Amino acid sequence: MSREDSARLARALIAFREAEGISERELARRTWLSEATIRTFERDRGDLPTPTVARSFEVVLGWAPGSIKTAPSEAMGREVSVDSAMDLG
Repeated sequence: MSREDSARLARALIAFREAEGISERELARRTWLSEATIRTFERDRGDLPTPTVARSFEVVLGWAPGSIKTAPSEAMGREVSVDSAMDLG
């Protein structure tokens, strides 16, 4: 995550919590993320979030999908085998 992107996300999370008057715990509950994850990103120490974390933040912050840059997912780009597809069904 670029320094600008990281700082933007940190400021947005802090501003959202302050505007809503909620704790880290409540933000974690709303995003389905851990309090440690919230603290990491609010303190501007996070690497690129995974797509799941980014989408959770986007939903809560009201940002458009894809507006937070993400780390490549390990599962992305891999084809699902027939056997693993059957396990999912």
